[in-house]
Amino acid sequence: MAHVRPVPQLPWGWRSMWVIAMFDLPTDTPKARKAYSRFRKDLLDDGFTMMQYSVYTRHCASIDNADIHVARMGKCVPGEGEVRFMTITDKQWERIKVFVGKTRQPTKPAPAQLEFF
Repeated sequence: MAHVRPVPQLPWGWRSMWVIAMFDLPTDTPKARKAYSRFRKDLLDDGFTMMQYSVYTRHCASIDNADIHVARMGKCVPGEGEVRFMTITDKQWERIKVFVGKTRQPTKPAPAQLEFF
């Protein structure tokens, strides 16, 4: 009988992912402002939350789920400007250090999300 090796399971913090959307879109014309607003609304409708101006984040249960959201938002990118999507693990996310002025502020806890697959 052949020996079957168990498949190693990754800890949850290495499977769940964060998608970070960073963008620099023009707002110099009414048409550009409308495109900027539309893209920002699309991000919010897809479950992203604002982390900083022009930096939005979304928690995803897996890399596959993160890839789906990146692809969906990639289709919404306006013709002008630049948008970058970065994915990091939950373990990497928890290592973010936040500084406000000269005093260090505690990092806000990750939001509890219920996702249906």
